[in-house]
Amino acid sequence: MEPSQSEMNILSNGKSHDLGDDVTNWHLMYTLFFIYLFILHSQFEGKTSFGMSVFNLGNAIMGSGILGLAYAMANTGILLFWFLLTAVAALSSYSIHLLLKSSGIVGIRAYEQLGYRAFGNLGKIAAGTAITLQNIGAMSSYLYIVKSELPLVIQAFLKAEPNSDLWYLNGNYLVIMVSASIILPLALMKQLGYLGYTSGFSLSCMVFFLTAVIFKKFQIPCPFEEFSVNGTASHLSLNDSVHIHEYNNGVVHEDDDSHCTPRMFTINPQTAYTIPILAFAFVCHPEVLPIYTELRNPSKKKMQKVSNISILIMYTMYFLAALFGYLTFYGNVEAELLHTYSRIDPYDTLILCVRVAVLTAVTLTVPIVLFPVSDQMIFPTKSFSWLRHIAIALILLTFINILVIFAPNILGIFGIIGATSAPCLIFIFPAVFYIRIVPKEDEPMNSLPKIMVRQ
Repeated sequence: MEPSQSEMNILSNGKSHDLGDDVTNWHLMYTLFFIYLFILHSQFEGKTSFGMSVFNLGNAIMGSGILGLAYAMANTGILLFWFLLTAVAALSSYSIHLLLKSSGIVGIRAYEQLGYRAFGNLGKIAAGTAITLQNIGAMSSYLYIVKSELPLVIQAFLKAEPNSDLWYLNGNYLVIMVSASIILPLALMKQLGYLGYTSGFSLSCMVFFLTAVIFKKFQIPCPFEEFSVNGTASHLSLNDSVHIHEYNNGVVHEDDDSHCTPRMFTINPQTAYTIPILAFAFVCHPEVLPIYTELRNPSKKKMQKVSNISILIMYTMYFLAALFGYLTFYGNVEAELLHTYSRIDPYDTLILCVRVAVLTAVTLTVPIVLFPVSDQMIFPTKSFSWLRHIAIALILLTFINILVIFAPNILGIFGIIGATSAPCLIFIFPAVFYIRIVPKEDEPMNSLPKIMVRQ
């Protein structure tokens, strides 16, 4: 028997689909979002105030890593995740303290130059390589979001059926098209100053994302019901006949005794990804010294306070995003949280707006990250050359697209970068540079190596 129109208006989560309510909720949240964005645009040229420095560093911390935190909590439990998140945040703050002390000794405001002062060209190359890998990882995660979320946006706008084989719903094709038509032309421009506000827009989008995650927690019941194109909903309970932990396309199926009760402590093979995801999410150290340079009336104590406040704010946002994302889907949360909502209702208005905002932000952020890598970092001492600039941008963007196309899920990107360049930038290099550069209290200044006292 064909379902009636009223039955077709029932969402797969068991609630009636009132489009007016969705639009009203979206209107309120997006209005707040643009008010917030307007405030962020009110920064000024020259030396930066304390509050704006907090924002700039917070924006440097915030990135695509927030999308994987709910998955990390699902594989560690709330208490273990909270402990690990606190530990990584505290170590990040302390390593910034080491960077500030090291830079104060030699008067340097660039991460790579600290490496040069500590170990000469070898240190500079090591720091530059880690920063380059981190930027490539960030761009890969951004483009993977395009590959994952853009097909869902097009599907929602066109009301296409899920899992259809239409070419314009293929993420691999779409990421190549976006890279060639939007990212590459922007990256080839000589100056990207007009995209300076994109970083503020990106942070605003993540605030919007967090608000939507919290809001949706109270709309989606547990156990939730899978969306079905035939108007019926397939009931997906966490206590169905699944008796083993299995990882498949980023989804963890829980044991039959988990139900909808949050776990405080969990250990499974996917728990190993937690530290890399957290490390990836807290990388901001290459930007600390430039922000320190632009700080009005700069001092190490003042910049440390800027860092502590920024990390505390991001720590709070990270924990809330992970907690409410986990409490919405429990063991069924995917490695990329936003993608999980398509299993409930792929046409949801609020989630569609979040997707559009996040896609816009990451698409416009890739050229900003690609620009310094493509020219300034590889050939910092050479004058600008269009041929070299275009060639490097093409090679890097092609390489990143290949990585994204063949990456099975975003978890692999978080894991590789979070286990290699991110720990170096956050934990290893600041400590090693500090030990090498900062003299011991009982060591006379005239016994320092020349490279440490040279002006």
